[in-house]
Amino acid sequence: MRFVNKRDLFIIARNSGILMIGIGIMCLVPIIVDLIYLEFNAMWFAIPGLISIFVGLIFSKVLNKYDIDRIRPKHGMIISALSWLWASIICGSVFYFVTGISIVDSIFESMSALTGSGITIYADVEVLPHSILFFRAFQQWIGGLGIIMLIISFLSKPGTTSSRLYQSEAREDRIKPSTKATIKETIKIYLIYTLFGIILYIIAGMPVFDSICNTFSTISTGGMSVKNANIGYYQSDLIYMITIILMILGATSFLVHYKIIKTRGKSLIEDLQFKVLISVIACVSLLVFFISNIVPMEILFHVVSAITTTGASIQSSTVMGTWPANIIIIIMALMLVGGSNGSTVGAIKLMRVITFFKGVYKNLREVFSPRSVINLKISGKNVSDKNVAESGNYITLYLLCILITWILMCSYGHDPFNSLFFTISMQGNVGLEIGQMSQVIEWPLKVVGIFAMWIGRLEIIPVLFTFRAFFEIFKR
Repeated sequence: MRFVNKRDLFIIARNSGILMIGIGIMCLVPIIVDLIYLEFNAMWFAIPGLISIFVGLIFSKVLNKYDIDRIRPKHGMIISALSWLWASIICGSVFYFVTGISIVDSIFESMSALTGSGITIYADVEVLPHSILFFRAFQQWIGGLGIIMLIISFLSKPGTTSSRLYQSEAREDRIKPSTKATIKETIKIYLIYTLFGIILYIIAGMPVFDSICNTFSTISTGGMSVKNANIGYYQSDLIYMITIILMILGATSFLVHYKIIKTRGKSLIEDLQFKVLISVIACVSLLVFFISNIVPMEILFHVVSAITTTGASIQSSTVMGTWPANIIIIIMALMLVGGSNGSTVGAIKLMRVITFFKGVYKNLREVFSPRSVINLKISGKNVSDKNVAESGNYITLYLLCILITWILMCSYGHDPFNSLFFTISMQGNVGLEIGQMSQVIEWPLKVVGIFAMWIGRLEIIPVLFTFRAFFEIFKR
């Protein structure tokens, strides 16, 4: 039996058309900033945006009869994977036309922003037009919540299609019974925290434009800044603390945020992932403080930045590269773990790690006490062996992808230690670097990096579904 047939392709194309329209509209928003600062680059935002809208309209109108077809999980995963790739190409073309960088660099920059990786190929971001700086921040803000989530909230009808596309972005938690209502409530929370961050930054003395862009990149756990020195440019402990708060908010499940008011804060205190997140931040920060001479604020900031996969920094990558090897290894471990499910973070995510180690604990207990019956529970809920196996399988697959990318990086002669750090940062959608590798790696490695960020954001499986579909098509 074929994995995809002609009808499947039409269903995928029709629903992808809706997302293409949304991606095109996303490219038009920065024109407002371009007009405010009289930078005269509006045409280069408009052309890719209108192309995406035009192609999307053709797909959605010509294939409109396939709207009645029930979208299946495989359709949702393929649509999701292709939409993120299409978005990075369309948005990347803006960087290509406005700043004159190569097409590979453009797509890399766009994929980095959309996936919240926060790795930039620009050596000097402060010379970029305001519209481009805003566009990078806006892409992070959109990507942090999810391209598909935002688009289907406005352009798609309630029902199975919305549900399948929601799940295709590796999201399962629901605030409301319906997917559409869940997405709208999530967006409300996201907007409230975004406004909250902008106001706090302005009160702390940050310029309005910087406040908007930095809030977009921080609440989305993206990490790209409008300054070369990132958040360290502002030399303010108050701004550092605001950024830490925003990073933690972005790494906490939206379901927990939604319940905060109803439970008077109990949902936050009782949430296992949040408790683990804060405990890890506290314990690791204290550990690094006692075994190094790094300034306490730098320790806390970068520990939070690593585990929330934000990638914001207050110290340059070259200085971080001089930190003791054991500290850098700790940072890499945090970048692998990530924050909560149902948040804006990348990496493996806390719940999978917790489930995996619970399974290890159960297996060890069974080895030492063969007759004992051990039931696994997380937050009072039973965890099946299947859940443990799925977590273990994903972690294995995730680490295998890192290994392959790392080998490719080393094959080009790059330092193995720096290459491993950079590989973990890319696939975990983090953005921290030691040594500015993003600006020295060869273009084939940038293509590999685009792929690593893509699969990291989509959690691998949708990309594998897409490759299987294309393999079958070309095999014919």
